Amino acid sequence: MKFLFVVCGEGLGHSSRCIHLGHYFQQLGHTVHFAAYGKAFDFIDQHGCSNLHRTIREVCLEGEDGFFSLKKTLWCSKWIVPDMVRSALRVRQLIRGHAIDCVVSDTMYGGLIAARFCSVPVVFITNQNHFNGPGGTTNPVWKILNFLIQRYLRLASHVIIPDYPPPDTVSEYNIVVPGGEERRYSFTGPFLEVNPESYTYCKECIFASFGGEPYKLPMYQMLKSIANQRKDLFLDVFYTGPVLPESTDNFISHGYVPNLYEHLARARIAIVHGGLTTLHEALLFEKPVLIIMDPNHPEQQNNAKKIVDMGAGTSIDGRKVTEGVLEQKISQTMALVPKPFRLEHAGVNGRKNAYAIITALARSRQP
Repeated sequence: MKFLFVVCGEGLGHSSRCIHLGHYFQQLGHTVHFAAYGKAFDFIDQHGCSNLHRTIREVCLEGEDGFFSLKKTLWCSKWIVPDMVRSALRVRQLIRGHAIDCVVSDTMYGGLIAARFCSVPVVFITNQNHFNGPGGTTNPVWKILNFLIQRYLRLASHVIIPDYPPPDTVSEYNIVVPGGEERRYSFTGPFLEVNPESYTYCKECIFASFGGEPYKLPMYQMLKSIANQRKDLFLDVFYTGPVLPESTDNFISHGYVPNLYEHLARARIAIVHGGLTTLHEALLFEKPVLIIMDPNHPEQQNNAKKIVDMGAGTSIDGRKVTEGVLEQKISQTMALVPKPFRLEHAGVNGRKNAYAIITALARSRQP
């Protein structure tokens, strides 16, 4: 059978998990096409994936001073409606041109429209279908957005949350399963294609990764300043943007690396912004995390709350970050000992669970 993975290009978590899942389909003899834009397209291409196509950007994330900016994002995304139409037309072209049996859309809304127009089953992958701040706080904009998203997702044949089932659901505070639709939603588990036992473990460095958006560069510069003052700390930092902070003797800058897990296995802690895929990886490698919460990013704030609830890390509001505060938080996080998580992960085969759902829908279409 032929499958088309349509991947959101904002951040690398969407592309990373789709690569893991797509490879699993290929290993079982299916043809897989990928469609993406921006950094996701580059990331998938760097991983040597065949049948890669460029699609249309639906939304544009922007920020300043190291953090996401809703105002700038809304302005940059002012043409979202025509862009979604163009995205849907591009995906429809790929569906028809390659005789696709099922579309797997990871937070790309145009994929739902295109698949429905082509009468092709479509699975929507997401780790957020509900917008609210920590503790359930909300506002009129989020209420309208939640109303629209829940009704839009009814176009999907099935909705997959690539996260652990309760009580270990990291995205717990970002997901609401509508009453009466429980059978359409599945917590499959992460799609990670990694054997943590195959890596050499130590605690010799501080791992830091905030993605590749240019507005996040100030966070790396703050860490570099701390490294200049604390020669007892060794920082391994990863940034896929165009300009890397220069390396020093105890601050090593990396761009794209083929295997990030080799570096994560060597870490004492991981400093991140709180994306779901990165947090799953830290749990699997049993590394405590320090989450610098983006003050305008409710999804990552809610992920951070859950990680703290689980005793797997600490968090700090990005608006309160200074060099002194960040240095204290690093020390606090290094003192944590998260519970072993590999047994929980071993009992949940996310790729196999997702594969069963997706292929069943594809078979239902075949004559």
